[in-house]
Amino acid sequence: MSQKIDFSAPRDEIIRKLIYRSSYTGTKETDNILGAFAREILPLMSNDELEHYAALFDYSDGLIWSWLSGQKTIPHDLDNPAIDRLLSWYGERQQHD
Repeated sequence: MSQKIDFSAPRDEIIRKLIYRSSYTGTKETDNILGAFAREILPLMSNDELEHYAALFDYSDGLIWSWLSGQKTIPHDLDNPAIDRLLSWYGERQQHD
């Protein structure tokens, strides 16, 4: 289980902690993907979306990678707009590579 983010903290602190957490997931591949997404997109997200995004870190980096790569389906409890944004963002980058 991941270290929980205090969502009563100031918004900029929440975003900073989520960016850090996104950049250190456990594997270089997910670190790079989630870190880039977090730096670019998290400041644009609503507070609710930030909380939904944080729930991603309750799962292992291996599972996160399997969802991003399409090897496995995202579980129902992570089916939310924040994760949809992540998948869309990643898919767009894959098309440009």
